[in-house]
Amino acid sequence: MNRISLKEGISLLKNEDFISLGKKANEIRKSLHPDGVVTFIADTNINYTNICNSKCLFCAFYREEGDEDAYTMEIEEIVKKIKEARERGITTALIQGGLNEKLPYNYYLEMMEKISNLGVHIHIFSPPEIDLLSRISGKNVEEVFDDLIKRGMKSMPGGGAEILSDKVRKKISPKKINSDRWLEIMEIAHKKGLKTSATMMFGHIEEIEDIVEHLEAIRKLQDKTHGFTAFIMWDFKEKNNKLGEKIGKRSSPYNYLRLLSFARIYLDNFENIQASWASQGMEIGELALFFGANDFGSLLFEENVMKEAGFRITSTIENIARTIRKNGFKPALRDTFYNIIKYL
Repeated sequence: MNRISLKEGISLLKNEDFISLGKKANEIRKSLHPDGVVTFIADTNINYTNICNSKCLFCAFYREEGDEDAYTMEIEEIVKKIKEARERGITTALIQGGLNEKLPYNYYLEMMEKISNLGVHIHIFSPPEIDLLSRISGKNVEEVFDDLIKRGMKSMPGGGAEILSDKVRKKISPKKINSDRWLEIMEIAHKKGLKTSATMMFGHIEEIEDIVEHLEAIRKLQDKTHGFTAFIMWDFKEKNNKLGEKIGKRSSPYNYLRLLSFARIYLDNFENIQASWASQGMEIGELALFFGANDFGSLLFEENVMKEAGFRITSTIENIARTIRKNGFKPALRDTFYNIIKYL
């Protein structure tokens, strides 16, 4: 299939019917993953601080310094959480936090040093956090990555992307880094040998053009670096945040599956598309496997951000494997780099 241009993508997303998009996406998924294996990862999500100077309008997680429930973890507490997760069979720890400008640079370096040799892969810090580390240390991004890689960093999550359209970002996260900075940090990460994910949060004030602009930006960078392992998308959760108070609920399972299908078609240089059951519910996660997704996402032993927005679904390795199997696929545990650990 010939590559779809930005203009063609906007037209397709506006005009193509739901079933046709799903069929096309499913055929692409079959061609890329003909063996019918659906992977997922046993991980935990540790948020080391909820104090954040960004104060994004869509966020229910952040707190200001001095709030009664504001916190910053001691590094030994993070170590303890990772060890507990490891004992329960967790293989990866996704570690992100608020943009807390009061934390010293050495806090992050010491954290990286102490958690990188615990027998759990550390998937750590998003582009906005790397930008913060650059600012508080007075070092450029390359030097920050060098410091972290020296202490064991091997991969980075794709958080902070939201929608890579600055007209949207200026309204929902005006204090956060802009689209170009997010892409710049990702490109540097890839050049340093770090693999990363690419993400998108939709269902708020964005238009179709903004979504396609977002996908075009990450597709272009993937052409250049081949550093993205997967694309992950989820919808905006409207509870307990200022944006939700203003606009209410904007998205639906139908819209999620439609956009997922389109992403599978448009992102022709991405091997893996994740079904975000943890943000959509298990039933929609199952359907996503027939709308372009080949990966069932994360177990999420611990999760705090969606929980603060009033949305938290839990599962087990056994239940996820059973869900994948009942839909006619072969379940497999994977690592962060999409290598199979074992078939289930």
